[in-house]
Amino acid sequence: MAQANAPRTAADADEELAALRAELEHQRADNAIKERQLDRYAADLRATSRRERQRARELADSYMATVRALAGAVEARDAYTAHHGDRVTAFGIELAAASGLEVDDESELECAFLLHDIGKVAIPDGILFKAGTLDSQEREVMERHPLIGEEIIREIPFLEPARPLVRHHHERWDGGGYPDGLAGTQIPIVARVFALADALDALTSDRPYRAAVAIADAREVIESTDGQFDPAVLAAFATIPDERIEEIRRSLH
Repeated sequence: MAQANAPRTAADADEELAALRAELEHQRADNAIKERQLDRYAADLRATSRRERQRARELADSYMATVRALAGAVEARDAYTAHHGDRVTAFGIELAAASGLEVDDESELECAFLLHDIGKVAIPDGILFKAGTLDSQEREVMERHPLIGEEIIREIPFLEPARPLVRHHHERWDGGGYPDGLAGTQIPIVARVFALADALDALTSDRPYRAAVAIADAREVIESTDGQFDPAVLAAFATIPDERIEEIRRSLH
């Protein structure tokens, strides 16, 4: 018969306890190493994230510098349009907010507003700056600038969101605009907002053929224009105080 197990002694218990303590210390040391590794990994991730954010900011700044250069190329041809892009952008963003237009990235809206007339770089000076009324052929050339503008930015991926406005900023709510004769909600909402902001800046800015009108008078002209603007955008415009419009206008003259 097999011998019964020898009884455990105090020495045996002490030996097992010492082994358990040694194993615990080993586990603690191992955990400490892993924790330091995780800390280093987290620090590397934070540093990488900071670099990526910095690169993203630099890229966004570079994009906006490009957009402003393109917009400046248009305005440089005509002293009377100086700061027009900046003003209509500011008016447009204010009006977009009042209209409840949700924009994921406001810079996309800013790019679209700034570049609305980029197609005019291809319009001959004799037509662009003609003092009198354009004849039918000249008007046909002028009315191509939204199509030209869209073509200019078509192959630039980061300007893709600007294309609807560049193409459709001269459409009218009643369908009487160009280049596609869109009507009502067929017109992209950003173009409907822009149309009113553009009219506001045109009326409140000096032009070779007339002086700027007061904001109250500009508001009256816009609100009495039949069929040109989206009624919902007109309603949003009515909620913006004259003082706010004047603040924007003065800051960009």
